[in-house]
Amino acid sequence: MKSTFLLHHLIKLAAARTPQRDALSYLGGSLSYADLDGQINGFSGAVAALSSEKQARVAIFLEKRFEFVVACFGASASGCVFVPINPVLKPLQVAHILQDCSARILLTSQNRLNQLHEVLRGCQELRHIVIVDADKDSAPKSMAAFCHMHTWAEFNGLHKASVAPPERLIDTDMAAILYTSGSTGKPKGVVLSHRNMVCGAKSVADYLENTPEDTLLAALPLSFDAGFSQLTTAFHSGARVVLINYLLPRDILKAVVKEKVTGLTAVPPLWIQLTHLDWPSDVSDHLRYFANTGGRMPFEILEKLRAALPKTKPFLMYGLTEAFRSTYLPPEEIDRRPDSIGRAIPNAEILVLRENGTLCDDDEPGELVHRGALVGMGYWNDAEKTAERYRILPAHLRESGLTLPEIAVFSGDVVRRDHDGFLYFIGRRDEMIKTSGYRVSPTEVEEILYAAKFVDEAAAFGVDHPALGQAIVVVVKAQDGQTLESEQLLNFCRTNMPAYMVPAQIDLVLAPLPRNPNGKIDRKALSASYQETFTALGEDHGNHG
Repeated sequence: MKSTFLLHHLIKLAAARTPQRDALSYLGGSLSYADLDGQINGFSGAVAALSSEKQARVAIFLEKRFEFVVACFGASASGCVFVPINPVLKPLQVAHILQDCSARILLTSQNRLNQLHEVLRGCQELRHIVIVDADKDSAPKSMAAFCHMHTWAEFNGLHKASVAPPERLIDTDMAAILYTSGSTGKPKGVVLSHRNMVCGAKSVADYLENTPEDTLLAALPLSFDAGFSQLTTAFHSGARVVLINYLLPRDILKAVVKEKVTGLTAVPPLWIQLTHLDWPSDVSDHLRYFANTGGRMPFEILEKLRAALPKTKPFLMYGLTEAFRSTYLPPEEIDRRPDSIGRAIPNAEILVLRENGTLCDDDEPGELVHRGALVGMGYWNDAEKTAERYRILPAHLRESGLTLPEIAVFSGDVVRRDHDGFLYFIGRRDEMIKTSGYRVSPTEVEEILYAAKFVDEAAAFGVDHPALGQAIVVVVKAQDGQTLESEQLLNFCRTNMPAYMVPAQIDLVLAPLPRNPNGKIDRKALSASYQETFTALGEDHGNHG
């Protein structure tokens, strides 16, 4: 095999190059590339022994561990589709995913299975459950009537049976279904092909300059596109991944130090927590880069990280699950444009379009549209949502002689592009606040509050209001040791914002703001909770002028 076409080839090629190099580390143990490839082959054979159905769905509901990774890439090798489920999800959400994708095989732990057994009866297509950490006799007896139970050892022993090899796969076949968080509804599954994920691995590893000498810390959920990307970029490069299920941010810092991590990717809320810690002065000697994804990093947080890690290169990135990865800002551009999300990653093109499909001018807000090899295959079992996001690129943006349509991802994110081609995130179309005739980005409101330097976390959102259309509400957590009053923050806003942008209400909280399953601040959930209890504000808020 000379080329990488399918997802599991990332590991197979690395095993051929450097079989004894560590691929994964977890809780003090390690798997070499040869060991990992062997386990993947065993898992693949076991799946083939149980099911001849091409592209059957294999669901994984586990914390990060060796078996999680083996199952994902083993499903790929067997011609099946893996469905990683965020371990923080509750039973009803898990059941929805299993039912929605018609999962045939579920990999989980004994404790998680005990939580699920009441809801699994509704998963009509589920045929096999593999328990990775217990024997099948301890499983809830109610399951045996409708599902075959296997221990990890028993399941992998099935590959010794004589089975036909999986049907031929090509790179445009399905590889995975990643379910996005459903804060305002049920999770929806983004279908990604082998091509999407392999091209994403190559592209990201290219601009991060990953090599076999790298050690990446998998701090984000592997069900999250950016989290799974830690695996694919590392395996493409022959690097090592350290799996961590952390309880506190300090656990991440300890792992960075102990494992001599060279690359760390996180989302803004996690970076905020990490800046509160005392980073040893020598961490920057081995931590080659840190990367941000999942939302714009507040400038003050970026500056704190750069001060703590003077030799470490910062990469600011933007991605959407529907296209796996999209943009990055090179470290050398940070000082010139620290609020930019950069330009398109290699092998992708990012357009900024008006609602009529024409290209926006420099600095004109428009919708971010992603075209290229990383554009996903749509939402599983949801034609309506797929038609909203995955649309035919307007003909005038393609070569005039081409007659076949091209599908691009219309992100729903509002951005602008400067004269040099760098992009700047403004906000989600469905999160833009419409107040007093103005469209206000919640991100812009939050950025101004972060600039006050005594705000730890902030979330701005709109709530229906009879006079304003929507009132701007902000929930804020102060930095540790800071004493804040709402009026103090409102005065800061009045000094630093135009009148129409000043929040109608600022509430202070002591606990961290709520997160969605991928670790991002859940603005939609906050907005929904306030909408139910919000009391109409005084008419004086309607006279911004």
